[in-house]
Amino acid sequence: MFYRMVFAYAYPAYECFKTVEKNRPEIDQLVFWCQYWILVAIFTVCERVTDFFFSWIPFYGEAKLAFLIFLWYPKTRGTTYVYNTFAKPYLSKHEKEIDINLLDMKNKAVVIAIFVWQKAASYGQSKVYEILQYVSKLQSSAADHYVGGGKKVK
Repeated sequence: MFYRMVFAYAYPAYECFKTVEKNRPEIDQLVFWCQYWILVAIFTVCERVTDFFFSWIPFYGEAKLAFLIFLWYPKTRGTTYVYNTFAKPYLSKHEKEIDINLLDMKNKAVVIAIFVWQKAASYGQSKVYEILQYVSKLQSSAADHYVGGGKKVK
């Protein structure tokens, strides 16, 4: 896991940083790193499903790490190949469907967030009311036990 964090995220992020912060960044380098992060995002999402089915295979984790290194390694520059061969054609073909589904998911997330917020507010309101009732009962109970100058009545 540590090696993956270093080689799949930290090193490429640093290289991306260096490219972006150059006085005159090269467009080819910027495109390369944007494509890399697109592929890493797709890979990470797909990985959640595939790990469930394939994590038992020996060296599965190492193969994933090797693939991620293949993507950014200067001699292979696998990002360009994988992006242009697989990701770009698929995403271009399904762009409208993806946009519609993302908008639908966003709208559902807003509805869920509002529902959860209302439930939490209602729960919080009822708990505050219960606390106030409890404090009120304590005060009236204490007042019933004391008379006048603070003497306790039996």
